Amino acid sequence: MNYENLEEKIKKIDLQLSDRNINLDPKGYFIIKIDANKKNIIVEHYLNKIDSDGYAVDPSTNEPIKCNSNSKRKYSSIFSGKSAKELGIMIIEKRNDLISKFDHALYLGRELQKAEYCMLNQKNYIQD
Repeated sequence: MNYENLEEKIKKIDLQLSDRNINLDPKGYFIIKIDANKKNIIVEHYLNKIDSDGYAVDPSTNEPIKCNSNSKRKYSSIFSGKSAKELGIMIIEKRNDLISKFDHALYLGRELQKAEYCMLNQKNYIQD
């Protein structure tokens, strides 16, 4: 199998896995951004509650949080660093109360690594 076929196979696997149902972390969620000017990765942590149907709801309104919403929420914590490893260690060692699920920690590590790659290669970063 050549690398081109392997890359297509990996993309297909990743798309299928991204489409599965997941249980959200009751400790909240992370939004990852790149500051291209400062060459930093920024990680914002937002609190949320999970309702009985498994949907994230705004803690102050109990309304479901919509992905395409224009409403601006305030992050509960913010982190900034140059590398995925730096940020991962910063989050776990300084605020080890923000993640309660192993799959969430694994996801965050993957996304931080992807953000670092995009920053170093001057590519747009889109969080999965």
